[in-house]
Amino acid sequence: MRAQSILSGMLKPMSAVLIKAFISLLVAIDAIGAVPVIAGLTQGMTNEGRQRIVNKASLAALAIGIVFILGGHVIFEFLGITENDFRVAGGILLLVFSIRDLSSSSSHQGAETPSSIGIVPIAIPLLMGPAAVTTLIISAKEYGFPFTIISLSLNLLLAWVLFSRAGWLLNRIGPEASEAFGKVASLFMAAIGVMLIRLGFVGML
Repeated sequence: MRAQSILSGMLKPMSAVLIKAFISLLVAIDAIGAVPVIAGLTQGMTNEGRQRIVNKASLAALAIGIVFILGGHVIFEFLGITENDFRVAGGILLLVFSIRDLSSSSSHQGAETPSSIGIVPIAIPLLMGPAAVTTLIISAKEYGFPFTIISLSLNLLLAWVLFSRAGWLLNRIGPEASEAFGKVASLFMAAIGVMLIRLGFVGML
């Protein structure tokens, strides 16, 4: 009985720490908000091709996240990089991809998409963007490596489930609407890129 009470007393603060780490990263990644962008990026793909992209991006995001958890602070200090620098770089990447998508025809887009997306821009900077990377570095200091890695894994699992259902969304709205939806999603991705660049420059002032 005494052992059970001691174990229960240990598990409660541990679960509270894990919940805090999970929620902070959930807000930073915002996988739910990224679903329309993923649906637009994978418009015209087969379900199998879309799932391969989602699998690759999720694994890449996990690897990138673990690298930043274990050595992000050291990497930033060594290279002289700040969070605002990372915001500007991520914003430029999103802006370039969105402009290319908006300026391409649907047939050209369908042929190019499978080989041009995955690690970039889904894994980084959509999943592992400036907010997520900064949150991981802070979380590793505040909550410890194990809790941060677990919260990262849970968040990416949630993102994987949501992104895997993006095909269901496209199938429900039809081919013409899905093409228009893809262009609108690219426009939103461009807006997100501009926002990151703006926040980065404002933070530098």
